[in-house]
Amino acid sequence: MVAANGLLRIFWPSDAPRNKQQGTIIGWRNSPFDIFVVSILETVEARKVESALRVGTLFRDSPYPIRQMYSLCGTTSMHVLGTLNPTVQTSSFDLNHLQAFTETSKSSPTLFCPKTCNISVQIIIFDRPSPHRMQYMSLNPISLVLGDKTLDSNGASYSLGGDKLEDEEERAEKAKIVEKLKLHTVIKHASSQKELLLPTILAQINCSSELAQLVSKNAYLLGTRQKRSLSVSEKVVESATTLRDYVLAIVWQVITVWVYPLLTRAFVIGLVCHRLVAEVILQVFEWRPRPDSAALKDISATAQQMDIRLQQFCYWPLQYMTLRKRKDDWESITDRHPDYIRFYNSLWLVANDVIIGIALGSYIIDNAPWVAWQINAILNGWTVEGLRDMISWLMDWPAGLKLNTELAFFLGDLFLWVIDCWRECVGSLQPLLPHVIYFIGFSSFAGATMPISMFSDLLSILTVHIYCFYTASARIFHWQLTIIMSLFHLFRGKKHNVLRNRIDSCDYDLDQLLLGTILFTLLFFLLPTVAVFYLTFTSARMAIIFVKAALDTSLACLNHFPLFALMLRVKDPRRLPGGICFELRDTLSVSTHFSDSNEIPPTSYIMLKSVPLSLRAMFDQYFQLGGRIRKHYLSPSVLLLLVTGQFLPPIHRKSLYSLQYSMLPAQRAGVLEVWHRLTEPSPKVVSNGIAKVPNGFSVQRTRRG
Repeated sequence: MVAANGLLRIFWPSDAPRNKQQGTIIGWRNSPFDIFVVSILETVEARKVESALRVGTLFRDSPYPIRQMYSLCGTTSMHVLGTLNPTVQTSSFDLNHLQAFTETSKSSPTLFCPKTCNISVQIIIFDRPSPHRMQYMSLNPISLVLGDKTLDSNGASYSLGGDKLEDEEERAEKAKIVEKLKLHTVIKHASSQKELLLPTILAQINCSSELAQLVSKNAYLLGTRQKRSLSVSEKVVESATTLRDYVLAIVWQVITVWVYPLLTRAFVIGLVCHRLVAEVILQVFEWRPRPDSAALKDISATAQQMDIRLQQFCYWPLQYMTLRKRKDDWESITDRHPDYIRFYNSLWLVANDVIIGIALGSYIIDNAPWVAWQINAILNGWTVEGLRDMISWLMDWPAGLKLNTELAFFLGDLFLWVIDCWRECVGSLQPLLPHVIYFIGFSSFAGATMPISMFSDLLSILTVHIYCFYTASARIFHWQLTIIMSLFHLFRGKKHNVLRNRIDSCDYDLDQLLLGTILFTLLFFLLPTVAVFYLTFTSARMAIIFVKAALDTSLACLNHFPLFALMLRVKDPRRLPGGICFELRDTLSVSTHFSDSNEIPPTSYIMLKSVPLSLRAMFDQYFQLGGRIRKHYLSPSVLLLLVTGQFLPPIHRKSLYSLQYSMLPAQRAGVLEVWHRLTEPSPKVVSNGIAKVPNGFSVQRTRRG
C-alpha cells in the first residue's frame, strides 16, 4: 500500500531517449519515494536486465571495481525501476515498477499514477555532468585555496595570513556577542529525509554519466549474439595484422621496460637534487637569529619572491603525482578537481610571468644607461634635492606661517646635514647603478616578479633617510604633545595615574604651577614648528608606502591571479560549481498515451542546475587583502596615530604575501617524502612483469559478429 499524500521524487536525466520505443529504466531507489534514473535500455526486456544486474553482466568491462562507485553513490546495487513506453499498460500503480511515457515533442516524461493513489510527483530533470571534462555538481562552492587552509584551528573559515588583526579583547568581545546571538536565533526545523539525501543524490548525478556509458557499452550482451566463421581472406588479413601487432608489442615492451624507466629514474634523481638545493636556500631565507626576530624573507621582497618560487617548484612534483592518480581511478571522483585547477593556474601564472619578464628584461638591458639615468634623476629630484628644497622652504616662514626661527633653523640644519651626508654616499654608489640595472634586467628572465621585487627593495634602501627623518620627527612631536597634555592637566589640578590609567585630582604648589605655566607656554608655541616638519616627513613616508603597496599588489596579481579559473568560468562554467538551484518549469499538457486525465497525478517539473562560482568568490582573497591594507593604513585608529605622532609600523610582509602562499601547503614535504612519492610503483603494472600494451596494439584480434 502507498502512503496517502506522499511525494514521489524522480530524478530524470535530460539526455534520456524521447522516442516512443519500449525500454527498461534502471537506476537507484534511495527510498520508496526517491528514485534516481541512471540509464534507459531500449528494446531490452526488464527480466533480462534484472538478471544481468544480479550477476554483474552490465559491468563486465568495468576498468575499476564497481563497488567503489556504489560506495561513492551511497548504495549497494542498481535496480530495475520500471518500464518506458510499455506496450501493455497495467491498471494498478506499483511503486516498485514504474510506468513512464515519453514523446518526441516533450523533453520530460509522464508517469502513470492514478489520482486515487493520493501521490504528488516531482520530476527533477538534470543535465549530466561530463566526468571526462571534469564537470560536477556540488552543494559547496569549489575552493581555490589549498585544502589545509580552508579552516583554521577553531573551525572558522580561512582568512589570509596567520596573524590576527584584532586585539585579544576585541576578539573576546566578538565571541561573547556571537554566543548571545545564538540564544536569540529562530530554532530551525530538523532536516527531513529528502534534505539529508541531497548530498548523496548529487554524488549519484556526478557518477551517472560514467555508469550510463558503461551500461550502454555492455547492453549488447543482453541480446542474441550471432556468430559466423571467418573466411579465408579474413584469416589471411588477421594473421598479417597479428604479426605486425606482435612486432610492435615487442618494440613497445622494450621501450617501456628498459628505456622509459631509465629516463624516469634520471629525471627523478634530478628533481630530488633540486629539492635538496632548494631546501638549503629556503632554510637560509627562514633563519632567524632569535625566535622573535624577523627572517630574511620578512625583510626583503626579493627573498620573499624567491621563497615563493622555490616552494612552488618543490610542490609541483607532488601535485602532479596526485593528479596522475586520477587516471587510475573513476573519472567521477571529484576530490582532485580543485588540485587540477590550482596546479594549472600556477603553471599559467609562472609561464606568463616568464614571458612578461623576458620582454621587460630585454627592454631594461637594451636601455640600461637611460634607465639608470632616469632612476637617478627621479631619486635625486624627489628624495634628495626636492627634500632639501622643501626643508629650506620650511626654514623661512613657509606660506606666511610664522614659525620659531631658531628652532626651525636648528631642525633644518640638522636634517640638511644628514641629507648632505646621504647625497655623498649615494653619489659614490652612482657609478654602480648601471651595473645594478643590468643585473635586474638579467634577473627578469626568471620572471617579471623578480625586477619588481628588486625595485621594491631598491626603493627601500634609497629612501632609508626619509624613514629616519619620519621616525625622529614623529618621536619629537609625540614627546612634545605628551608633555603639553600633562601640563594641561596640571592647570586643572589633575594628574595622570599611571598605575590605574586614569586622571586623579592633585594639589600643586605655587612654584610648580608657575614652572608648569612657563613650560606649557614654551612648548605650545614651539609645537607648530615641530608639527610642520613632522607633517612633511610623514607625507613623504606615506607616499613611499603607497608606491611599495602598488608594487606588492602587482606581485600578488602576477603570483596568484585566478587566470585559469577565469578561463574555465568563460569556457565551461560547470567545472567551477558554486552550488545548485532548482528552477520550476511549466507543467506539461496531458500526454496522448492517457485517455483519462485522472491517470496522471499532480506533477511538477523542476530543473536542477549547477550555479557557477561567482566572480566575488574567485577574488574573495583579494577583497580580504584590500580590507587588511585599508584597516592598517586608512582606519580611524591609524589617523589617531598620525595625529598624536605615534609611530605607524608598516604592514607585515606576511599579511601581504599570505595571498600568494594560499596555493602552497602549510607544511612542505621533506626530501625523503618526495623521493618515496616519486619512486612508488604504479598500480598499473601487471603482476607478471609485462608492461601494459597501449591502446591500438593487440597480440591477437577477436571479432564479434
